Amino acid sequence: MKKVIWIGSSYKDLKDFPPQVRQAMGHALHYAQLGKVHEHAKIFRHMGNANVQEIRENDRGGTYRVIYTVEMNDFIFVLHAFQKKSKSGLATPKQEIEMLNNRLREARVLYKSLIQEKK
Repeated sequence: MKKVIWIGSSYKDLKDFPPQVRQAMGHALHYAQLGKVHEHAKIFRHMGNANVQEIRENDRGGTYRVIYTVEMNDFIFVLHAFQKKSKSGLATPKQEIEMLNNRLREARVLYKSLIQEKK
C-alpha cells in the first residue's frame, strides 16, 4: 500500500470539510493507495500531467476537491484540498494552479530526499 504524504496545508484543509465529504475523500484516497482509481477521481487536466488526479465531492455547501499525485513510486502526495469557489464558472483559478505547481515541486524534492534516506 502506498503511503500518503500531505503537502502544505492540505491535511488541515481537508479536516475543515463537512464530515461526509471528508469520509468520501478518505475512501477515494484509500483507492489510490491501493493503486486503483476511484469513480470520483479524474485526471486534473490543468497540470499537463496524467499522474495528477482530482477527487470531487459535492454536498449542500458546494463542491470540494482534493488534488494528489501518484507519479512517485510508493507514495501518494496530497497537494491541495479546497472548496471550489470559482467566480469564473468551471475554471480553476490561476492562483490555485500556481500553488499546485509549487506544491508539486515541493513533493518532488521531498520524494528525492525520502529515496536518498532509503539507500
